[in-house]
Amino acid sequence: MDIRKELEKRILVIDGAMGTMIQRHKLTEADYRGERFKDWHCDVKGNNDLLSITQPQIITGIHKQYLDAGADIIETNTFSSTSIAQADYDMQALAYELNVASAQCARKAIEEYYNQNPNSKSQTPKFIAGAIGPLNKTLSLSPDVNNPGYRAVTFDEVVAAYYEQIKGLVDGGVDVLLIETIFDTLNAKGAIFAIKKYFQDVNKPELPIMISGTITDASGRTLSGQTLEAFYISVMHAKPLSVGLNCALGAHEMRPHIEELSQIASCYVSAYPNAGLPNAMGEYDENPSDTGHYLEEWAQEGWVNIVGGCCGTTPDHIKHIAEHVKKIKPRELPVVEASF
Repeated sequence: MDIRKELEKRILVIDGAMGTMIQRHKLTEADYRGERFKDWHCDVKGNNDLLSITQPQIITGIHKQYLDAGADIIETNTFSSTSIAQADYDMQALAYELNVASAQCARKAIEEYYNQNPNSKSQTPKFIAGAIGPLNKTLSLSPDVNNPGYRAVTFDEVVAAYYEQIKGLVDGGVDVLLIETIFDTLNAKGAIFAIKKYFQDVNKPELPIMISGTITDASGRTLSGQTLEAFYISVMHAKPLSVGLNCALGAHEMRPHIEELSQIASCYVSAYPNAGLPNAMGEYDENPSDTGHYLEEWAQEGWVNIVGGCCGTTPDHIKHIAEHVKKIKPRELPVVEASF
């Protein structure tokens, strides 16, 4: 199954929030630990990626809900599955295993979906995106306001952490690799470099790469200060399958940035906004039908090829999005003149 062929035919729908759905289960510290980590020396509640090992049925179940809602692409539960991020729980050694386990949870959900919808495999195939999230350490910014030249991590360390994650995702059976929620383009470059190096080392064809940045406020810039066009130019050397935006903004606030991106990107364009902006309690209130209407408008304008949801979105949001865009033609790739 080739995701490129599907993108030529229709707008693909990516899933919604994993964390929002995990919160609905109201899990305890003991639930996160499971039997294997019941005596772990520090708290692990909040380490959502660990649930792919200790509560795989919950993660598979969430994936299945998104597939039933109409998602074509489901993201692995690996937003923080690097040795650098897992160091918060002293679980660096689990990074590879977390990625394999999470990919297997997603694969199991797709197999269950195909068993219940046998025609889908040939007519509307489903894909697994190996989610490669941002790190909790950044290469572009100093964590010490008194020492702006200081960095908490090196480029080589970032590459090594992402390399291990990529190996786990590929061994687990993902179809594409998704570098997402990018607020520091230098970190993203580390992930791109790690992908290229991994496939060169194993001498296998490279999996398609999806890249999704984050515009953090009304300035239209990433947290590390790049404009959207500068961000795109910084990552286009990766020859990505798609470039897009996710997180930080709701659809209403993201709209002008998606319009701009659709006009400059020579690859496919993705967009999965939050369910509006958070309220005073940090919750997301945007109705699924409102999210669906926003993304339907973007599709009608010819701006998008992949749509879905980020923080606060649920299977209901994805269902509305899928229904609103299913009859709309995808954005056509521009003809880019060769420059000599």
